[in-house]
Amino acid sequence: MSIVAEAPGYLQVFSDGSVKRFAPEIAPASEESSGGFKSKDVIIDPSKAITGRIFLPDIPEPCTLRPVLVYFHGGGFCIGSTSWLGYHHFLGDFSIVSQSIVLSIDYRLAPENRLPIAYDDCYSSLEWLCNQVTNEPWLKQADLSRVFLSGDSAGGNIVHQVAIKAMRNKTLRVKIRGLLLIHPYFGSEKRTEKERADGAAGYVAMNDMFWRLSIPVCSNRDYHGCNFENQDVSEAEWREFPAVAVYVAGLDFLKERGVMYAEFLQRKEVKMVKLVETENESHVFHVFHPKSEATLLLQRQMSEFMKNN
Repeated sequence: MSIVAEAPGYLQVFSDGSVKRFAPEIAPASEESSGGFKSKDVIIDPSKAITGRIFLPDIPEPCTLRPVLVYFHGGGFCIGSTSWLGYHHFLGDFSIVSQSIVLSIDYRLAPENRLPIAYDDCYSSLEWLCNQVTNEPWLKQADLSRVFLSGDSAGGNIVHQVAIKAMRNKTLRVKIRGLLLIHPYFGSEKRTEKERADGAAGYVAMNDMFWRLSIPVCSNRDYHGCNFENQDVSEAEWREFPAVAVYVAGLDFLKERGVMYAEFLQRKEVKMVKLVETENESHVFHVFHPKSEATLLLQRQMSEFMKNN
């Protein structure tokens, strides 16, 4: 049995279809306050193994309603978890900075569960939120008229897809006020200038591998989940799209794709598109360095966006 795909230190896919994942340090949820926030694991859909983690800042009682940030982790659709130590601290700390309720989702992973399964799983978290807001004590202060979607890398990609589906479902009892995409993961069959440049081959090969493992069988990188320009969205729908903030990192190989996404939305006349760059930082730095100054700045920028939308 041979390895047919590998992200060293994170993922191995074998010729028989089996998958081995190597998780970094894991943080358990704690319903007791720690570092100014507490956390709790919840089951979104037991039949599909979709789970989540709620983060609450220490809030004196009684308190007014709080905005909700629904977060989708990255990992090329194939790895990652809200229980990873970096995500746990980043999202818990963000709940404090923004004084919001954070619901972070663990969706089913590829290649065992190819797209659009991750999109559907993450959308179902919004339905769960609607159904549980009156039953789950940790959501009693959730303001469903002020819901934001966020995610990094592949999670940023998921934000885009979930937002379109939510926009089209007029019966969904949440109001999506804004999207916050961090270092979003998009692609296409056509290579960009950066992808054709000298020294890019290794980055391109890794990105291609994750796409090959995650997109539907017999599709290519022009699949609408990869290439946002192929999304079937009307002009009128684009004008209804929520406000969007796209966060890119100066040293990130995917920065070019994030800028392209923001420019695409601007051409489609989305009502509000903001592009924010963190210079001298790499892809998902906030996960690898959740206590860094750059991460603290990102959290403040995200919080400000939520306050203004």
